[in-house]
Formats: sequence, structure tokens, C-alpha cells
Amino acid sequence: MRLAILGLGNISGQYLAQLPALRNLELVAVADLRPDVAQAVADRQGVRALTPEQLVADPQVEVVLNLTTPAAHAPTTIELLRAGKHVYQEKPFALTPDEATAMLSAAREAGTRLGVAPDTVLGTGVQTARAIIDAGEIGRPVSAIAAFGCPGHEAWHPNPAFYYAAGGGPMLDMGVYYLTALVTMLGPIEAVVGMASRTRGQRVVPDNAPREGETIQVEVDTHVQARLRHANGALTTVITSFDMTASTLPHLEVHGEEGSLQVPDPNGFGGSPRLFTHPSTGWVEVADRAGFVDAGRGYGASDLVSAIEHGREPRQGADLGRHVFEVMDSILASAHSDRVVSIQSSCERPAAVPLGSMPFDS
Repeated sequence: MRLAILGLGNISGQYLAQLPALRNLELVAVADLRPDVAQAVADRQGVRALTPEQLVADPQVEVVLNLTTPAAHAPTTIELLRAGKHVYQEKPFALTPDEATAMLSAAREAGTRLGVAPDTVLGTGVQTARAIIDAGEIGRPVSAIAAFGCPGHEAWHPNPAFYYAAGGGPMLDMGVYYLTALVTMLGPIEAVVGMASRTRGQRVVPDNAPREGETIQVEVDTHVQARLRHANGALTTVITSFDMTASTLPHLEVHGEEGSLQVPDPNGFGGSPRLFTHPSTGWVEVADRAGFVDAGRGYGASDLVSAIEHGREPRQGADLGRHVFEVMDSILASAHSDRVVSIQSSCERPAAVPLGSMPFDS
């Protein structure tokens, strides 16, 4: 399908680097609110530079990679879906439950398809971990622990302010990787309880960073902890933080009745899980068993197009995206209401990825 990219910020380079390997996607145009940026990228890629309005109206564009900032995700995606275009959207899925519902309704009414990041879970790391769990090698899953911590993105990101505005914060920005991996491995979540804090109301970009000395207003919680109950009975603890000066995180483990599993960082596509079963001499590294090999950002969009062509559900589809978003939104709501929140949505576990396949194969 003929593809356009909307939004040419920091993440777009990773998608552009992968597109040549994804033969069911043909990049034909790019668009950004900054015409000079769009033209520069278009010249390098040998495609057309469009305004966002021109992209929406362009009959040649069949599918759009929506890489805009979080606040723009829902309005731009809804407009694109209604214009008859399929959309693969960067995370987070939405800013509010109403936005999430509106996007699903727009896709259903227009007969278009919506996919959502992160597609990192399609790589060999998480997929091999899932294969180990599905094979029963740790027995019935009982619990999981997921944690990410850092001092914040202002030390490296060229435009860090949106991480501290609505749609930002460590749960929506980083928790989505861990929760998507947990749902992929253990299935949907039915209840959550959360706690959260905001260490300071302003942040100053440190020396030698891209926006050195700039002051950022903090509008979101910057340390979030949660407990989750999966529909299969497993209990998960999740920590995401922009308030850790230094840590040994990230960390993701799944524990079963007969063994334990260390899962590679779900913010990446690869890595080797480590398995401990009883009786055992210790942790054993597990070779790749499943997943797209050497994958990168864009594989989810390719899988979306393949799903359209073959009449199946995309692995990173709207139902999964909506469910994970509701879990994150409910964790934050619980943190401010001091109560357990039941999750109203659910989803099927995405189809497993056979080792060595490509997203455009079937």
C-alpha cells in the first residue's frame, strides 16, 4: 500500500530506516506542520512533501503513519480514518477514554483499519518469552514484575516538554511498552490499583542537553506504581518513573508455579530471555524461538497492511491499543481516587509471530 508519514519528529528516523525492508509498504509522501522539515525529508527520501491538509485529501495515500505528538493523535487519526485511509499510530493511543472510543467508532464507520504502537513486542525478545510461557515451561503464570526508571528525558531529547504535558509522563510514555508486553504474554487485565506522585512542578533542562537551561512546566505525575490483576488470575506490579537519578532498571520478570522468566526490555525488539526452572542449576539463556528477526519500528504498520490484505486481525490492532490505554488511564485515575478500578474493555491476545517470518508474509 502507498504510505505517507504525518509528523517528522525525533522518532520518524527509526521508521524511515526500516521502510525499505517492508515490501508491502511504498513511501510516497511525508507531511509536517513545518514545511521546511517536510521538504528536507522528502528530498532525502525521493518523495513528495505535503501539508497535513494535503495529505488527508491526497487520493494516492492509502495508509498513514501518524507520528504526531500525543495531543494530536486522536484528532488527526479520526480525520484520516474518515478520509478513507488506514492508520498506524504512535503511542499513546489517546489522551482520554472518550478519544479512544471516538477513534474506534471512526474506523468502524469508515470501514478503515487502525493499528497502534508499540510494535517492539513483535520482535524475538518478547515473542520468545511468550513461546516459553505458552509451552508451559514455567507452569501456570502467577505473577509478574515490570519496572522502568530514569531521571527524565530532558537530558537527551531535542523537544522534551511534551513528556511533561497531557499525554506524557512515565506511564503513558514508557509503561505502554511493559503493559503491551504483559498483555501479549499473559492476556488482558481486569482490575488495577495505582499510586502516583509529582516530585516537582518545574524541571530545568541540564547542562549540555539540547535545550540547556530551559524551564519545563510539569503537568503530569512523574512516578507511578500499580498493581494489576489479569483475567487469568496472575498479579502484576508495575513501576514507571522519571524521578530516579540512577537505577539498574529496566526490568521485566514473569513467575509461574514451576519456574521464572526474565524477559528482555520490551522497549527493544530483541534480546534473549533467561529461564529458571526447578530443579535447576541457575538461569539459562534461551535462544530465539519466535518473533520477527532483526525487527524495527514500522513492522507493526507492515503487519497492519498484511492483515488488511489477508482478512485477519492485525497483531497491534485498535482493540489491544484501547485496552492497554484504558489500563494506563485507570491506573492514573486510581492513584487520584484511592480505589480499585475495574477495566471495562478486553482484547484477544495477538497472534503469535513465527520465528523467521516477515510481517508481510501472511
